Amino acid sequence: MKRGFRRFWSTCMACLTVFCLVSAGFAADNLTPVKLTVFLGRPSQQPTPDNKIFKKIEQEFGVTFEFDILAGDLDQKLGVLIAGGDYPDMMTGDTKLIDAGAFIPLEDLIEQYAPNLKKHYEKAWYLMKYNDGHVYVLPNYGVFQGDYRYNESYGPAFWIQKAVLKEFGYPKVKTLDQYFDLIQQYKEKYPTIDGQETIGFEILSEGWRNFCLKNAPQHLVGNPNEGGVIVKDGVAKIFAGTDIDKRYFKKLNEVNQLGLIDRESFVLSYDQYLAKLTSGRVLGMFDQRWNFQRAEESLKTQEKILRTYAPCPVVYDESIKDYYLDRPPVNVNRGFGISVNAKDPVRIIKLLDALYDERWQKLLYWGVEGDDYLVNEQGRFYRTPEQRVQYDDPAWKQANTGLDFAAYSPKMEGTFSDGNATSPGMQPEEYYESLKPEDKELLNAYGYKTYGEFFSTPPENPMHYPAWSIPIEDGSPAKIASLKLDDLANKYLPKAILAQPAEFDTIWAEYVVEIGKVDVKAYEDVVNAGIQERIKNAQAQ
Repeated sequence: MKRGFRRFWSTCMACLTVFCLVSAGFAADNLTPVKLTVFLGRPSQQPTPDNKIFKKIEQEFGVTFEFDILAGDLDQKLGVLIAGGDYPDMMTGDTKLIDAGAFIPLEDLIEQYAPNLKKHYEKAWYLMKYNDGHVYVLPNYGVFQGDYRYNESYGPAFWIQKAVLKEFGYPKVKTLDQYFDLIQQYKEKYPTIDGQETIGFEILSEGWRNFCLKNAPQHLVGNPNEGGVIVKDGVAKIFAGTDIDKRYFKKLNEVNQLGLIDRESFVLSYDQYLAKLTSGRVLGMFDQRWNFQRAEESLKTQEKILRTYAPCPVVYDESIKDYYLDRPPVNVNRGFGISVNAKDPVRIIKLLDALYDERWQKLLYWGVEGDDYLVNEQGRFYRTPEQRVQYDDPAWKQANTGLDFAAYSPKMEGTFSDGNATSPGMQPEEYYESLKPEDKELLNAYGYKTYGEFFSTPPENPMHYPAWSIPIEDGSPAKIASLKLDDLANKYLPKAILAQPAEFDTIWAEYVVEIGKVDVKAYEDVVNAGIQERIKNAQAQ
């Protein structure tokens, strides 16, 4: 009731704020200098004071930014924000913030001041509504226009160093057994890399990123990423503790006996995990590419291209069709929201609406024409080798791009009206030309032009997809059950992996018994209600 009252009160105050702003007749071309405070919920680096993209925003809109960039644990940071109520103007979305009443509803602001955003989100509106019917966060990914190309996957896969594939003549890797066999052979042949012990397989289990520990089994049996459930015929059930789950962790137990799993895996922080990948001595892991992309960028800067990773969408056996790659879903509750403390919500929504214009989208994702990319006689965007090298340099990005801000902003995905892709990585000819010689050699060996071709072509997303984005209110029985399942996974799965083989079944049986004590039905009921609500709304729309 307390959370519901918080949301109700923040909604009332937001409506009053919007009414007052409208009555005051705020001009569309308001250029009065303003500094917006912004919380970015992922680790990154501050842009330089003279960053050329942010300077252009300041010149055109009178807006500068003060960024609070996540350092450390996200849940802890959100707890501090919520406890103090000292919210910045804009924040990256999270259901904890919504439940705490930290965001204002956006639907009226969009209707009155954001025609570009209104059109952009019109087909995704039913997914964007929170449990109370309001829209609090603008999804940052998953709403497409024109053609979408699967040149890369930034989602889940088992990843393997390109050096391993090269060493063994670029074999097809289809099953989990084949994947670990390659890693074992390579580690035996090269017990050290750059003077440090070779790590066969790394597992990240810190905080909310423990999907690297838990989520693989759903993919190994040919299901897409639904989070902690598998959805069949519109019905979600957890897979924790099932035979599907057990088979994977028993394999990891066997792999551990071979000395392939990092002994420090289960005590690593996220930054320590990235540092290990950046060292170039980790041969493989299950992860989502966006989660370890910073390590890849560092390896490229070090010119250790063969120590970067290729995807292996492996399954338990070759009769199963892989389903790792999906049609990117609407990333609900994960873009920017406007906080209840924002002094000028209209100014913010107008800014985001203006930045959705094609001219600004090209600036944000391609850069400045002539400096960061060129246009050929056919009107196609491309980059020189020198421009591609600078784009891979994190220090250059800090001074010349606004990508960390743009990553959470509403964006065009697919193609612009002139037929060019909305980012360099999605431009087919630019994608291939930007690849390093090592990447081209690897892809040519498999007969591919892109890394996306390692995956099976995904079907259309189900209307509910993905189940992991269905909001579950903090403090509810469903949320309590979800957290208990997480705690049990963090307690028992490392024990099962590290146990002696003779102890595995006993530990697993204890895990299953403990899962049986959790109110799993409360969790599944909320997820299934969310699935049915999305299906109903999609059909109505």
